[in-house]
Amino acid sequence: MPLTKLRNIGIAAHIDAGKTTTTERILYYCGVNRKLGETHDGQATMDFMKQEQERGITIASAAITATWKKNQINIIDTPGHVDFTIEVERSMRVIDGLIGLFCSVGGVEPQSETVWNQAERYKVPRIACVNKMDRTGADFDEVCVQLEKYLDANPVPFHMPIGAEEDFAGIIDLVEQKAVYYPSELEREEREIPAELKEAADEARKHLIEKLADYDDEIMELFFADEDVPADMIKRVARKCTMGRLITPVFCMSAYKNKGVQDMLDAVVAYLPSPIDVGDVVGVDVDNPEKVHSRHPKDDDPFCALAFKLINDPYVGQQTFIRIYSGKLESGMQVLNSTKSKKERIGRIMRIHAKDREELTEAKAGEIVALIGMKETKTGDTLCDIKEPVILEKIHIPPSVIEMKVNPKNKNEEEKLGIALNKLTSEDPSFNVHVDEESNETIIAGMGELHLEIMVDRIKEEFGIEVEVGEPSVAYREAIQSSAEQDYKFSKQTGGKGMFAQCTIRFEPNEQGKGFEFVNLIKGGAIPNEFIPSVKKGLEKTMAEGFLAGYEILDVKAVLIDGNFHPVDSSDMAFQLCASMCFKAAYPKLNPVILEPIMKVEVNTPDDYLGDAIGDLNKRRGKIGEMRRFRKGSQKVDARVPLMEMFGYSTSLRSLSSGRANYSMEFNSYEPVPANIQEKVIKAAEERRAARNK
Repeated sequence: MPLTKLRNIGIAAHIDAGKTTTTERILYYCGVNRKLGETHDGQATMDFMKQEQERGITIASAAITATWKKNQINIIDTPGHVDFTIEVERSMRVIDGLIGLFCSVGGVEPQSETVWNQAERYKVPRIACVNKMDRTGADFDEVCVQLEKYLDANPVPFHMPIGAEEDFAGIIDLVEQKAVYYPSELEREEREIPAELKEAADEARKHLIEKLADYDDEIMELFFADEDVPADMIKRVARKCTMGRLITPVFCMSAYKNKGVQDMLDAVVAYLPSPIDVGDVVGVDVDNPEKVHSRHPKDDDPFCALAFKLINDPYVGQQTFIRIYSGKLESGMQVLNSTKSKKERIGRIMRIHAKDREELTEAKAGEIVALIGMKETKTGDTLCDIKEPVILEKIHIPPSVIEMKVNPKNKNEEEKLGIALNKLTSEDPSFNVHVDEESNETIIAGMGELHLEIMVDRIKEEFGIEVEVGEPSVAYREAIQSSAEQDYKFSKQTGGKGMFAQCTIRFEPNEQGKGFEFVNLIKGGAIPNEFIPSVKKGLEKTMAEGFLAGYEILDVKAVLIDGNFHPVDSSDMAFQLCASMCFKAAYPKLNPVILEPIMKVEVNTPDDYLGDAIGDLNKRRGKIGEMRRFRKGSQKVDARVPLMEMFGYSTSLRSLSSGRANYSMEFNSYEPVPANIQEKVIKAAEERRAARNK
């Protein structure tokens, strides 16, 4: 199949906007499924994990291939719950186009903004679909207003709904100037636009053409001459504008009632880009990050792909999902993992249909496939031609903000638990595991309470390990607020060969979110080149645990200024230890502080409970931001609240609003805790240490 006939698309939205139902309808109309699967009865093809079926939500993004009117569409269905935002993030990295799904009643929800911004980060062209037009309170025009107001999406309606709520009968295609009705699941009838809607449809089409005229001289001339603009011309210009992210075409449908899904598929083919349209992917040189290389979406270009997801399948083992950007991949071929500088041999290549697989002998540029048997490759790694190495941009991984102790009930299963946790962390980069060195307890960390709950559930169900878990707690961090220079000499004689190293390092606060940065200013061989990485390694190890309360230290810039060595006694370990002690000695001078995760919270509440909701957020140290009309009689309240104050919030909000208010929450930033809370956190850490030492 030619690349122009290929579409790699994602479906993303707020929780409960109907993503999985929409995907089920796509699979039905494309002939992949012979019957319709429903989320509410646990029969959805894409929600094949037990935890997804039990909860009726999507947890893991699933990839599936379908064919629509001789076009191959690779679809990635992503979760809407913010605890699984990494699934959306890694999908955005590899898709070429996105269907942004919006509920006709809820409109632009908090998580809608998050996924929209993620798509913007990766410059993904989008179309918007207003779903659930059959629901009470459906308002297509209001959602379009919100798309402009909150997402700056420059929405352009290409559809006009025929009726709404229980009277939603079909759509008016403004490009083709036809009314479309859906008498049954498989029937789609085109008719003339009803007389009573003709004037409104003409006005809506005029608005569409006026918007496109801003970007095309030919349409502008026809528009000002008051001449009809052919449908083919509208599609050509709209496609160019969509791919350039100048406009967002907006469509409407009711996936559950099987109305408008075929028209949305037509829009995917007509307006979203193929790999050819997306063009070259750019990566950096393995040896010189300043030098860039382009890879073209052609089979005869050097092979280049990005691993974006790992799944541990109980039947076939680890599946590594890759997006191929250039070249051709064949079974048995040897490739380079340029991220890790390791060679990998390609075993089996699979095209995935959710839980079903089709084995391939080769895969070409533009395709999304799964590889079986990869040993070294993890999420975000680049696979490429051994003779033409390149490293692609990595996937942004948000920090984990909540942690929990987990221990096996049976001590004999400790090793088994370690293997299970290792598999889960390789699948999900936002899920972290570490062992508290003082207590020897295993700590798991993730994006939220639901995230950890699902992981514990998987440990029990998939790996058959009964575990005891502690209460969820906040994942604090430490940071420095001042700069200081520190010289440290490490010298140890124990008879025979000793240990010697000396470092002078300046420590500075780095920009928030930039992490650890190491700068080497050594000149004249004061420290031999082979020991410079040892200094960096020693600092990185030390920053994993801070000295105030034992939490990871964030955003430090370390500048190695000077040092000294001994021709016999200096070693890799000596410089690691020296750098570690140098940082420890400097730490009190750096004005260290404990950081806490601050969450972006959005509360949707009826007007009657607005005061109580704001008062409750204020009690939780919340900073109230924007308030805006949600719909008639309801308000949205935007706030920034420390995570430690949000435990039990859902119960509190339900109680104060008689169950009528709801909220969403996602990580926003790390900020210093107030002095009184810092004292409590440090005191609790000291008490834990004292209890362990007894």
